[in-house]
Amino acid sequence: MRSDARIYIAGHRGLVGSAILRRLRAAGFSHLITRTHAELDLTDAAATHAFFEAEKPEYVFLAAAKVGGIVANNRYPAEFIRDNLAIQTNVIHAAHLSGVRRLLFLGSSCIYPKLAPQPMREDCLLTGPLEPTNRPYALAKIAGIEMCWSYNRQYGTRFLAAMPTNLYGPGDNYHPENSHVIPALLRKFHEAKRDGCDQVVVWGSGTPRREFLYSDDMADACVFLMRLDEMRYGALLGSDESISGRFEPPLINVGVGEDVTIAELAEYVRTVTGFQGRIDYDRSKPDGTPRKLMDVSRLAQAGWRASTPLDAGLRQAYAEFLASGQA
Repeated sequence: MRSDARIYIAGHRGLVGSAILRRLRAAGFSHLITRTHAELDLTDAAATHAFFEAEKPEYVFLAAAKVGGIVANNRYPAEFIRDNLAIQTNVIHAAHLSGVRRLLFLGSSCIYPKLAPQPMREDCLLTGPLEPTNRPYALAKIAGIEMCWSYNRQYGTRFLAAMPTNLYGPGDNYHPENSHVIPALLRKFHEAKRDGCDQVVVWGSGTPRREFLYSDDMADACVFLMRLDEMRYGALLGSDESISGRFEPPLINVGVGEDVTIAELAEYVRTVTGFQGRIDYDRSKPDGTPRKLMDVSRLAQAGWRASTPLDAGLRQAYAEFLASGQA
């Protein structure tokens, strides 16, 4: 990407989108295009098409999505599949019509089967049943991968899907019910310390293993991918299965390549927040997938690795939470 390239960051106020915007600004990119939801509703096909025709972005980071944790996914399954299908369909189609050079579609590790072999490689896609607690969201993201693949095959577009592991960092959602595990735990332990509680109750058994990637590392990986030379970028776009006979979607995992148990994570958060009480586990609550570790060898071979250790990232995330006024 040239430093003056027209770059659209869809979802620039979210966890990933805001990090991508910071990363691009730090790298000196000067023509960054953003719209708030109030300014542009990406579930509106006509409005999305008009925006692309007017702005003519050359590169698109598709980070806009309806996201949430287990509670939100269970409570609003219709919204999760409906809104995400609409957003990605409108943006991908408009990107094709307006001649976007490259598009990076961001998904989630929940696209992989609940019991996928660990670590999960890109070719695990569509090999087994999904985790039911977030299946509507996962199916929408799988459809987005297939849409990128189909447009590449039929129209010669160069759209790539990047699947991050669990993310956390500045700009995260700390809602007490609709947040993901790290912001939920940071808030819970912070409030327990503030209120003088002697215990924190963590959902589930504490035994599931999860991988966590700091959002600024995710942004760095996204910009790295979009700046690859044509040969290396093209190698990530997979192949036309009807010609090659191989299942090679335009898909790449983004993660750190190592994981911790939820119990270990809780101990990290206890240390970061300074909570002195005990941790209890509510085994009546769902654990979700037993393990979700990404195979990141494809990204490592391309030349990128995460650089923020979990303890350091948690300290930075907690400091941002305290400074944000949400505490």
